[in-house]
This record gives sequence, structure tokens and C-alpha cells, in this order.
Amino acid sequence: MIAALSATSTQVWPQWLIFGVYMAVILCVAIVTRRKSTSVEGFMFANKGVGGWLSAFAYGATYFSAVVFVGYAGKFGWNFGLSAVWIGIGNMLIGTLAAWLVLARRTKAMTTTLQARTMPEFFEKRYESKYIKLFAALAIFIFLLPYSASVYQGMGYIFEAALGIDAMWCILILAGLTAAYLFLGGYFATTITDFIQGIIMIVGIIVTVFMLLDTQQMNWGEGLGALMSDPNLTLIPNATTPEGGTFLNNQLFSVLILVCLTSFGMWGLPQSIHKFYAIKDTAAIRKGAVISTVFSAIVGCGAYFMGSMVTRFVDAVPDGNFDKLIPAMLVNNLPSALLGLILVLLFSASMSTLAALSLSSGSTVTVDFFKGYIRKTAPDSTLNILIRVLCLVFVAISAVLAIVEIDAIVSMMSLSWGTIAGCFVGPYVYGLYSKKANKAGAYASIAFSLILTFSLIIGLGYYIADAAGTTVTFGQAFKTGIGQSPFVGVLAMAGSMLITPIASLIFRNKCKVSDGLLAELFPPRLDKLCVYERQARVADAE
Repeated sequence: MIAALSATSTQVWPQWLIFGVYMAVILCVAIVTRRKSTSVEGFMFANKGVGGWLSAFAYGATYFSAVVFVGYAGKFGWNFGLSAVWIGIGNMLIGTLAAWLVLARRTKAMTTTLQARTMPEFFEKRYESKYIKLFAALAIFIFLLPYSASVYQGMGYIFEAALGIDAMWCILILAGLTAAYLFLGGYFATTITDFIQGIIMIVGIIVTVFMLLDTQQMNWGEGLGALMSDPNLTLIPNATTPEGGTFLNNQLFSVLILVCLTSFGMWGLPQSIHKFYAIKDTAAIRKGAVISTVFSAIVGCGAYFMGSMVTRFVDAVPDGNFDKLIPAMLVNNLPSALLGLILVLLFSASMSTLAALSLSSGSTVTVDFFKGYIRKTAPDSTLNILIRVLCLVFVAISAVLAIVEIDAIVSMMSLSWGTIAGCFVGPYVYGLYSKKANKAGAYASIAFSLILTFSLIIGLGYYIADAAGTTVTFGQAFKTGIGQSPFVGVLAMAGSMLITPIASLIFRNKCKVSDGLLAELFPPRLDKLCVYERQARVADAE
């Protein structure tokens, strides 16, 4: 069923027209919002006055990128069929709704009280340790780079298929446009564009799913019935381990692992938590929780449902590359005008994620490393310029990594999510809720997660080879182990949640947090009145 994946010049003018209009709108937003980012506070948080609607769309647009639409939806739709939809459901309930309900209010309260602008700075002030900020900043910058590069590569495949141009040009366009509106408008520009992009994503995924269901291959209930009749593609994951396989090949186990990785992972990623720093107040948080959940239900579940249909349109994985499955299905079965909308949908998802990643990395290096260790007295004007430049540097490095396609970097991409969340989820969650959490627990979480991650990669690589009765080199074992990164990431996150309180308890006397800080962060009525709102009322009264 696979036709040629590249389009001819006579077929692509509707895509280029729609895409051109979209680029013009984004650039106009960047120019209009540039006055809102004249300070570091304005550039990073839009002066912490972002409402519920904008924050919700910013969270959702950062969550779902081309990696989800092209990579995850294609691969897991091919392997699991309708069962892949459970990943989207988990993202909606755990990664979105629960994250907002559990984390948003406390994050806003504590980061305002501590005057923390980044996750590493939050760790430094919450745990009263200047060195933890350095370790956290390095981990964020190193592991967000391959994640960012993967987003570029995901877009490259769909551009090659739909527009017939080399992936390099797609990467350059994506990098240039993201850098432009982020450099000019900062976080406020990203929230406005995320809102626009979110609307495009909602409309695009609904129309795409509808059009695919209406094709001859699916014919609505007929195609869904065929998927339901296959035990490996039905909505209920297959709990039987294939003969000769290991527990890692069990479909039910794999789906559960992916739900945990992609849902709980959001609880420890700096680019997602950043949205809670900048939100306006409790009312906006309540509104944002509802809106972002609805957004996730439509876009997240819709993406995996779209991917679940891929086996009805494609007979074999193109060139053995799962990332080409979704482009093959869309390009060969949708009209040109709709492909233009799909391109903008995927481009929107990728731009919002890249902007969030770049802002997290740029702010981390500027605030946590430069001002924290190199020039502590640096004025706000210097930091404002540096953070913009570093955002551009991050975009450029990510683009280069995607263009040259270094295998090691591409493989490490799949570890980025689990590794970062594994390092931070324990110290972050316990730091919000437990007075007993201290720097010993935070340090232990970061060290334990990094050691566990790379030990499991090697160990699982050799385990899989041994189960298959083959002998492999260290490099082959490492590459095989990378393929099990979802399982590794979930273990790292679980380890972080266990090791943080244990290490805090063991070293509670040597690493005790000061009583003054605890009294400020955990007042008796924190559950009824946020610290930052109480402070605001006192200031207004004075």
C-alpha cells in the first residue's frame, strides 16, 4: 500500500500556502509581544500573570510534540493497535489532571515564597544547598539536548513526505522560526503562540481522525472491528508473553510501562513545571486544570488513536523505520489541503515543545550557572541578553545534532525523559509536601537515578542477548539496552520516589532544613490559603 513518500511540486502548493500563512502569524505574534520581555522576569514568566487558558494550552502544547504524533503514535500503534490509546488516557488522567491538582498550587506558592525562577534554583533554596543547583543545571542541559534534537527529526520525516524537501530544510525552518519568536517575545510570546498552536492541534487531530475513519481502508466500524478482532491490536492489551520472549516483550507490561513513563514523567520535567511558576493565581490554576485535561483528552488520545489505525494503511515498516509509518499513512490517504493542516499541526506541536525546552535550558544556564557561580552580581540587563543568546545556542545545537544524525545522540533521546524525571521527581514532589525532605535525599536521588539508568541499560542489553542465546559486544549491549529506555525510565522514577525519603531519614540530623525556612514554606493553613496569595494581600493592605 505504500506509494512514493515524496510529493511533487504540483501537489504541494496548498501545503506551502497554509504553512506560509501560519509562519506569518507566528512572526507577527513575536513582534507584538516583544515589549513584554524587557526584563528577566518578563522573559521567563511573563511577570507571573498568565491566566488559566493560556497556561493550560501552554502545558498541553509542550506535552505533545512531533515525537508523540510521528514517533510514539506510529511505533506503538503498529505494535499495540488500539491498546496504544491507553497511553493517551494515562497522559490525560495522570500526566495532566493529577499533575495540575497535586503540583500546580504548591509549586506556585513555594517558588514565589523562595523567589526561585528555575527548578535547580528551587532545589538550592528549598534544600539550602548551593551545589545541588549546579548538578541539576548540568543534568537538564545535557539531557534536554537530545530530546530537542528528536523533535526536529520527527518533523523532518513528515516534511520530506508531504513537501518533497530534504529534512534539513525543515529543521532549519523550524529552528529559525522558534528562535525568532522566543528571542523576541520570551515566555509571553510562547504562551500566545501555544494558544494558537493548541487550537490548530485540536482542530487538526479531530479532522485527521475523522478523515482516516472515512477512508476505504477503515470504513468506520468495519476497520475498527478488524482491529478489535486481532488479539494483538485490540483495545485490551495482550497479557501473553510471546514464545521465546521475555517479560519485556509482554504487550500488557509494555503498555503499563509507557503509561507510567509518559504520564509520571511530566511530574519531574522542568519545561512542564515551568508553567506552574508563571500562572497567575489559584483561580487560574483551577481553570487550567480543567482546560488542560480536555486538551489532553482530545490531542493525546486522538494522536494514539490515529496511530492505532496505521496497520490498516501500511503493510510494512518503511525502511525498517517506525518514524516513517505516520507520514506514509497521512501522505498517501489525505488530500493536499488537509495535509497542509497536518503539517501546521505537527509544526505547532514541535515549536511549542522546542520553545519550552530552549527556555528551560537557557534559563538554567543563565540563572543557575552564570549568575549562581560565575558572576553573582550580574545585573538584570546582562542576564536578559544572555538568556536570549543561550536560547538561540540551544536551538542551534539541537538543530545540528538532528541534521548530522549522530546515532549515539539519537539513541540517547529516548532516555532524556526518563533520566531527567528520574533525577528530579522525588526531590521535587517531596520538597513540595514533606518537611522532612532534605538535601541528602535530593543528592541521593540524582546520583542513584543516573547510576541506575546506565547500569540497567548495559545489564538489560546483555540480558536480552543471553535470552536469545547470542553473544554481543559492549557497544551492541548498550544499543540494545537503549531500546528498553521506557522500562529503565520508570524504574529510575520509582527509585527516586523511594530513595529521596530514605536518604532524608538516614541523614536527617546532618542535613536538617532550617526551622525558619520550614515555617515559611509549611504554614498551618497552607492547604487553605496559598503563601503567595497571603503575601499579596498583606502587600496590598500596606
